[in-house]
Amino acid sequence: MTTPDPSAANGPTAPNGPTAPTAPNGPTAPEAPPTTPSSWLREHSELGVSLLLFALGALVLTDTLGMTVAAGQRGPVGPRTVPLVVGAGLLVVTVLLALDVLRGGRGEAEGGEDIDLSEPTDRRTVLLLAGVFLGFAVLIGPLGFPVAGALLFWGAAATLGSRHHTRDPLIAAGLSLLTYLVFNNALGVPLPGGPLMGVL
Repeated sequence: MTTPDPSAANGPTAPNGPTAPTAPNGPTAPEAPPTTPSSWLREHSELGVSLLLFALGALVLTDTLGMTVAAGQRGPVGPRTVPLVVGAGLLVVTVLLALDVLRGGRGEAEGGEDIDLSEPTDRRTVLLLAGVFLGFAVLIGPLGFPVAGALLFWGAAATLGSRHHTRDPLIAAGLSLLTYLVFNNALGVPLPGGPLMGVL
């Protein structure tokens, strides 16, 4: 004789209904680290460029306003015109850049099809360019601006990779001579002529 199943006597058990869903434990948002002066400066590092531009603009304007101009050189376009425009433009750019940085603007990382950002800095080219500018500063006194400027333009082009040994010196000499004539004759800003002073 079989014994009755005690669970059968109590009738069929009711199926367990759906339990109330529990709130999932999602990832909690990380707390923002406290802002320190060093982190604020790091996030607004472009303000350093604004300070540099401001210093350059103030220097240009100070030197220009202290420039002595002969009575014959005064006019609508004189020796002070271009420096005043450049200095004022630097100050305007300073203000606009500072406002953009303080409003959250950030400079985009440089990218280009022919630029490999993983490559190190070409120190050789930088040092050669620095040497070219230093040589220009040394030679402009004894040789004058036309000759020293031509060597500057030619040396910079050769340093940056140009290998047109016939065309580059001619273009450099033309640019240097044109720059000398514009500043010395048209704008009234005297530049050292050197041995070519009597010819030009």
